[in-house]
Amino acid sequence: MNGLNMSIRLRRTPYTNRVEKLGVSGFSIVNHMLLPKAFKSSVEEDYWHLREHVQIWDVSCQRQVEIEGPDAQKLVQLMTPRNIARASIGDCLYIPLIDENAGLINDPVLLKLSKDKFWLSIADSDVLLYAKGLAIGSKFDVKISEPDVYPLAVQGPKAENLLSEIFGSHIKEIKFFKFGWIDFNGSKQLIARSGYSRQGGFEIYLKGKDFANFLWDVIWDVGQSYQIAPGCPNLIERIEGGLFSYGNEMTLANNPFEIGFEKFCDLDGPTQFIGKSKLLEIRANGVQKIIRGFVFGKIPCSSCSEPWPVFVDGKVVGNVTSAIWSPRLKANVAQGMVDKDYWDIGQNVKIKVQDGTEMIGMIKDFPL
Repeated sequence: MNGLNMSIRLRRTPYTNRVEKLGVSGFSIVNHMLLPKAFKSSVEEDYWHLREHVQIWDVSCQRQVEIEGPDAQKLVQLMTPRNIARASIGDCLYIPLIDENAGLINDPVLLKLSKDKFWLSIADSDVLLYAKGLAIGSKFDVKISEPDVYPLAVQGPKAENLLSEIFGSHIKEIKFFKFGWIDFNGSKQLIARSGYSRQGGFEIYLKGKDFANFLWDVIWDVGQSYQIAPGCPNLIERIEGGLFSYGNEMTLANNPFEIGFEKFCDLDGPTQFIGKSKLLEIRANGVQKIIRGFVFGKIPCSSCSEPWPVFVDGKVVGNVTSAIWSPRLKANVAQGMVDKDYWDIGQNVKIKVQDGTEMIGMIKDFPL
């Protein structure tokens, strides 16, 4: 496959020039925007570095859908089975968004900025259009927009000390999946203890492009004493940690129960949302497949760009959607769906990888 043919509709980010100078070697497109996917180091080198030090990630593609107005909470609640009435200002909530058939539309992080103002920090699907349609159809008094916000992630075990040195010790007081504020170059910016890794870290939701290069450079320069490196979401670490990718592990064809999101579904309370009757029906009948982890093979597998069949006694019982070699486990690790009668932890399986090789493995629980 050749490189991307760039155009204005494939949006660069305010940090793209910085990642290019640091040797980015590949991009993906998420929400119509560039997401760095690889640098000079190998995926394995990047994995070990992320687990031991600190990295700076351009995750501007993590677009915000801003919902503001008297009916903002009503609209957000209409889209998700999670009860958001309990959310406080400063909370970050992981919420599934579903349609009338309980199909997953997205799995954003909800940030409650005020009583009547929310950000949905979205994965790769057009939530803004869905929200606009519901607001118009329901005649809600809300304003829906994509604000001029560009998240920058700082991930890894040294992230807290690095950012505390730059922005102050109050950074350490921000709890997991909470946000606070930092003063930066005369502006007030939102910072959350969150990110697409299990190694700890923060995301700075930079408002406006003007300070983007300055923010990157300050973190980069101070980060030298912490062995900072440019990075991006690491596939090995993501799979091992049980972090799922919308469009890979879950799509509109999946419901929250299949992905293990039962705890985010308030079915027995008064919460009303689109797809509630369908979710009640699914719960009553039971799901027929769920997502599982796999550990398999003794040699590195090929890249997974299409579903791989999972076999038990010669029968296809599921499929793998993401997979890669784990240098820590000395085996391949994967995520995918498994049918009801075969999803027990410890179940032996055979996986046919993309190049046709068959490898023996086992179903595992997360984290792997």
